[in-house]
Amino acid sequence: MSRTVFCQYQQRDAEGLDFVPWPGPLGQRIHAHIGKPAWSAWLAHQTMLINENRLSPRDPKHRAFLEDEMEKFLFGGGAEKPAGYVPPAGEG
Repeated sequence: MSRTVFCQYQQRDAEGLDFVPWPGPLGQRIHAHIGKPAWSAWLAHQTMLINENRLSPRDPKHRAFLEDEMEKFLFGGGAEKPAGYVPPAGEG
C-alpha cells in the first residue's frame, strides 16, 4: 500500500516516495513532505541544470549547488533556469 503525503511543492495530497532520496535532514524532509510527481519534476530540472551548466555530480561544489537548488525547487525558494536557457519547442 502506498503512502500519502501532503506535497509542499504541489500543495495537495500525493503519493509519497518509497525511500529517502537524499542523505541527511534534507532527505528526511523530502521524504516526509514531497510526493512522487514533484520528485520527478525535480529530477527533470536537475538534469537540465547539470547539462546546461556542465556540472559534475562528483564535484563537491557542484553537489552543494544542486542541493541548494533542490531545496529551492521543492520547497518554494524560487529555483531558476540557467542563464540563456531556451526550453525545447512545446515546453513552457
